Amino acid sequence: QVQLTESGGGTVQVGDSLRLWCQVSGRSIMDSGMAWFRRAPGTEREFVAFISKFTRTIFYNESVKGRFTISKNYDFNQLWLQMANLKPEDTGVYYCAARDIDTDGPTSQATDYDYWGQGTQVTVSS
Repeated sequence: QVQLTESGGGTVQVGDSLRLWCQVSGRSIMDSGMAWFRRAPGTEREFVAFISKFTRTIFYNESVKGRFTISKNYDFNQLWLQMANLKPEDTGVYYCAARDIDTDGPTSQATDYDYWGQGTQVTVSS
């Protein structure tokens, strides 16, 4: 059974940094492309960043480009999201998502992901 479990959320100040991680169990992080999404209160789920199976393809939402870094930790079978220079508009619940096994095409569409974590809250206060 595939499970994704996010951790690392919290309340920070504007300009601070935070790292999220997603523990993957039941499969390897190399099995498919993975992504981070987020949802602010009252809004739709928004794409944040994508990373392919072997990290050859990475792309970001324009709003986080240059501030966020997505990566894979193969030793711990985790997906990471390093966030820097956080802004109030980064506030939301952050979700880890994985595509089906051996599916690696880069996509920002939530409907293309088959596995989701429960989310971790990030709050950026000014």
